[in-house]
Amino acid sequence: MPTAIIADDERLMRDQLRMRLGQVWPELDIVGEAKNGDEAVELVDQLKPDFAFLDIRMPGKTGMEAAALIGNKSNVVFVTAYDAYAVEAFERGAVDYVLKPPELERLQITVDRLKTRLSAPPGAGAPDVNASVTAMLSQLAEKIAAPKKTYLQWIQASIGQDLRMIPVEEILFFRSDEKYTCVQTAKYEALIRKPVRDLAEELDPDLFWQIHRATLVNVNAIEGVTRDIRGRHLVLIKDRSDKLEVSRSFLHLFKQM
Repeated sequence: MPTAIIADDERLMRDQLRMRLGQVWPELDIVGEAKNGDEAVELVDQLKPDFAFLDIRMPGKTGMEAAALIGNKSNVVFVTAYDAYAVEAFERGAVDYVLKPPELERLQITVDRLKTRLSAPPGAGAPDVNASVTAMLSQLAEKIAAPKKTYLQWIQASIGQDLRMIPVEEILFFRSDEKYTCVQTAKYEALIRKPVRDLAEELDPDLFWQIHRATLVNVNAIEGVTRDIRGRHLVLIKDRSDKLEVSRSFLHLFKQM
């Protein structure tokens, strides 16, 4: 029976990954869990698992630092939330990765790769984890050094017969229906034809979070998150009665709140 450990400083994330792995690979035995990179290294030395699922960002040693110490003692699988640069580097490297929150379809691809690696003869095509981590760090450094992407500073929107230029920092949230996207500020509501999926690519992700396929919210406008009687998570907007539903795919954004 193949074995693995999971390392993540968030218990809920460990539980979710364990559950999803059980769905796509029920034969995999999760023999240990770690809350940081130091514990992960110790577990690999003690339990000698076939695979080590390491969150990239953990207190103490990071996932990459732990992977460098683990070396080829275990097959490393990095777990990342939404670092597009890291994902691109992983796609080119010898190690595998899992995105947070783990989606079954993408997780199945990783599991299929791991099964193939497990069935290979000992030493055949085994990845050099240290070389892979070094290569990924080099690629990430190049990306970080590249010119920063510019984001929208103004939204051109219609209010009745008028056209108005709205600074993005004044917008509380965007919410789309089939034809239009509502642009909500503290003082008024305007309409544009650009869908949320396009806005999400053009707005600063540190300022606007996508919480639903049809909703973007200004982080500075968030008062809190609540749950209704149906168990849905709802974002509360400061000084307003609006309650914006959060899709399950985006709940990880609020794990620190």
